[in-house]
Amino acid sequence: MDMLDAIRASVRETAAYTGQTQLSERVMAQMARVPREEFVEPQQRSRAYLNTALPISHGQTISQPLIVALMTDLLQTDPDDVILEVGTGSGYQAAVLSGLVKQVYSIEIIAGLTETAREVLQRLAYHNISLRTGDGYLGWPEQAPFDGIIVTAAAGEIPAPLLQQLKPGARLVIPVEGTGGAQQLLVIEKGVDGSTTQRSVLPVRFVPLTGER
Repeated sequence: MDMLDAIRASVRETAAYTGQTQLSERVMAQMARVPREEFVEPQQRSRAYLNTALPISHGQTISQPLIVALMTDLLQTDPDDVILEVGTGSGYQAAVLSGLVKQVYSIEIIAGLTETAREVLQRLAYHNISLRTGDGYLGWPEQAPFDGIIVTAAAGEIPAPLLQQLKPGARLVIPVEGTGGAQQLLVIEKGVDGSTTQRSVLPVRFVPLTGER
């Protein structure tokens, strides 16, 4: 079973949680275009297209392809969108987003990861991704508001700065850790009046979102 077939099978298996029996073909086509082996450690390349999370440097991970595809799909992006990603990691999620939107801004708190991701993304000619090292909890206010925000590390709470930087009508997709350490993937929608609604999509396991509070 190849990676895309594994994603499709996993989507069907998790439909009771997510309410989705399939992901958009636009997202799946982009998943097929991005060379995941370029974003993993050399010793992990033989496992790059397995539907599993893999370790990268600095004690971090590259997410399971299912989760990358699902979170991307939940953003409901349009080609003219400007998206903020919190937690660049290896750059894989940003690369997936880059083929679906106008511009991706991505923040990583670990400088070494930022530089490695920048080198890979430049080498692979992804030109619509801007990276910087910083505390993603605070967002990227100079480029706000955003048409969508995706967070690839688990927060203890929904970061208020990210909600402030979200356009009305847009979505924030974020894993949040609750009581007892259990994490849930949430989709938060911001109404035109600034109010928000949220729903839980799936139990997940992400590395923690770190930074000053």
